[in-house]
Amino acid sequence: MPDRKLAIVTGASSGIGRELARCAAEDGCDLIICANEAEIEDAARELREHGGSVEVVQADLSTEEGVLTLWHQVGAREVDYLMANAGLTLGHAFVDQEWPRIREMIGLNIEGTTLLLHRALPRMQARGEGRVLVTGSIAGFMPGSYQAVYNASKAYLDSLSFALNDEMREHGVTVTCLMPGPVHTEVFKRGDMENTPMGETSLKDTPDHTARLGYEAMKAGKAGMTPGLMNKLITTFAGVLPEPMLARMNRWLSEPDDDKEKAS
Repeated sequence: MPDRKLAIVTGASSGIGRELARCAAEDGCDLIICANEAEIEDAARELREHGGSVEVVQADLSTEEGVLTLWHQVGAREVDYLMANAGLTLGHAFVDQEWPRIREMIGLNIEGTTLLLHRALPRMQARGEGRVLVTGSIAGFMPGSYQAVYNASKAYLDSLSFALNDEMREHGVTVTCLMPGPVHTEVFKRGDMENTPMGETSLKDTPDHTARLGYEAMKAGKAGMTPGLMNKLITTFAGVLPEPMLARMNRWLSEPDDDKEKAS
């Protein structure tokens, strides 16, 4: 159908990204979905049940080559919605983390997202319309003891999103920053954070609730969305409490149980 909007969703194989893609499919969009796992094909089969076109790109967006592979799939088409959701987390103390995993996270969370935005936004600006959603985090508001690089990467994304929204709004384009708290996804397992208070808590938000609020905020052109009253309170306190206290608070949530036992 010629009037169907085109949405790109990264990190769409599971979690928030898969639910964002579902929101777009239910909204009548054609989709280009991307992830670096074979499960992206399972997501595509499910999304096609909504009747739209779903194109799959399996690529490593922590590399420039992976981002350009995705952009080559877009070709000359106009992008209505870009949801830059792909990201990694990584737990444990900074000195205990392996450099290849740190490098991969910086590549995906920061470099890959920035390059994708740098490709998409000029085209949206020239067209005079477009909606972008970047998955940041409330973690970006505090120093992340036992999540140091992850929190720093989310601080970058939060700041970048709000700055770009200010730059682009006069051109008919908005950039919305989705800043959830802990969400029940695979990131805790992949980031070696299952045996932390944050990983073990049952108080995490659901991916579908988080995604739906983010999708609606993006379509409305809002600058930011933080789901949940508790998460909003955390961001408020983060603006007034001293950084050493915030770092200690993050440690209470993120320090693995076995690390605590070693220290005791």
